[in-house]
Amino acid sequence: MSQKALIVGSGIAGIAASIRLAVQGYQVEVFEANPYPGGKLSEITLNGYRFDAGPSLFTLPEQVEELFRLAEKDPKDHFDYEKLEVACHYFWEDGKQVKAWADINRFAEEVETKLGEPAKNVREALRSSAFIYEHLAPLFMHRSLHQFGTWTNPQALKSYLKMGKLGIFSTMNQANERQFQNPKLVQLFNRYATYNGSDPYQTPATLNIIPHLEFNIGAYFPKKGMHDITMSLYRLAQDLGVEFHFMAKVEEILVEKGRAVGVKVDGKTHQADIIVNNMDMVNAYKSILRKQKQPKKLLEQPKSSSALIFYWGVKREFKELGLHNILFSEDYQTEFEHIFKKGSIYEDPTVYINITSTHKSDDAPKGCMNWFTMINVPNNQGQDWDSLIQKARKNIISKVNRVLKTDLESLIEVEEILEPRTIESKTSSANGALYGNSSNNRFAAFLRHANYSSDIKNLYFCGGSVHPGGGIPLSLLSAKIMMGFVKN
Repeated sequence: MSQKALIVGSGIAGIAASIRLAVQGYQVEVFEANPYPGGKLSEITLNGYRFDAGPSLFTLPEQVEELFRLAEKDPKDHFDYEKLEVACHYFWEDGKQVKAWADINRFAEEVETKLGEPAKNVREALRSSAFIYEHLAPLFMHRSLHQFGTWTNPQALKSYLKMGKLGIFSTMNQANERQFQNPKLVQLFNRYATYNGSDPYQTPATLNIIPHLEFNIGAYFPKKGMHDITMSLYRLAQDLGVEFHFMAKVEEILVEKGRAVGVKVDGKTHQADIIVNNMDMVNAYKSILRKQKQPKKLLEQPKSSSALIFYWGVKREFKELGLHNILFSEDYQTEFEHIFKKGSIYEDPTVYINITSTHKSDDAPKGCMNWFTMINVPNNQGQDWDSLIQKARKNIISKVNRVLKTDLESLIEVEEILEPRTIESKTSSANGALYGNSSNNRFAAFLRHANYSSDIKNLYFCGGSVHPGGGIPLSLLSAKIMMGFVKN
């Protein structure tokens, strides 16, 4: 008789874990509180407009493809994507614009032409990013930091000799100020701290690893939208026999004699050989693991930033906008001080606009665009969000009007809002923080929960709030690393 595995939550890492376990021969059931799979990676439809509700940047597509290959299926028959020619369009209020071309030399030349920054500086920065990835990805992304063998393997020993070049001892902003002459390019590369909800003026320069993913490896777009990552893997899991239970909120992970033995849902006990928690680590310990020993130090760590998103149906096309667009704040440092020190929203926020209808035309009516309009905001600490949201909406529209020379308010025909409170209620993310604990110090990587419980046998963790955490590729990797412990 096959062993049984139960998974709490059908976020992207939970689905990935279900696939890997099913391939190993486990009988797998997934319990999800929402009526749909995917967690943050879901979608919204409003009067002819479709929006990818959560993560909008796709990197490391091989992590998705690997899951199909494990199931002995050809990924191309189930999931299709394209590489972006332009990773992002950048705008400043003085009229400067830069396209981040996927071709590194073209991007470097664009920066030299538009900003006067020597092209060689961009090439050097991306070589440095690749160097960090080469030395740290095997250590921080493909292994658990909580295993002794991680620190004694040859790759780790090799990396120790390079610590001074890996950004351990300076902040991202300090490293970028040394690398670039133009403050606008410093700002552009500082933006990568937001990819895991951090502050470039506090987070270590090791996070300069991220541009490597976007430029040297590449940014992509699933041809059916980001939500197709969820749905294609969900269908794969079902094909492998994984059983999904929706509107099935887990009330407790059951533990007997130091071993996870099942879960309780609607008062009913479901027993299993292993349990995988895909719920945010903090909220999991506060709710479904509340009777167990609490990792207080981890639970008390500062949380990452959250997001305020306006899903706008815009009844006009803007030819200057692409899939990913950034309208930068005039004072980036002050913006982050508001987010992480004041717990508020700066009056001149950096605005990110994701428009999938530029690549998938049926996501909006003809002649229109679907704007996923987001700013980084603090996590929920009891602020007056209704007031903050109202003010932020006006400031965002005002900024868009200034940069794009338009009257945005008159063009918005549908609107839905996602903010820290609803992010927490819909995805169980503690305080609405998008990436669990923040990475605003050099030890942050060590202050994430492991992919397994050191106190409870047969209990494993996956998703963006554990190590490795944050973002879609890393969530998939967290499920991959977890399997190493299941096998052991």
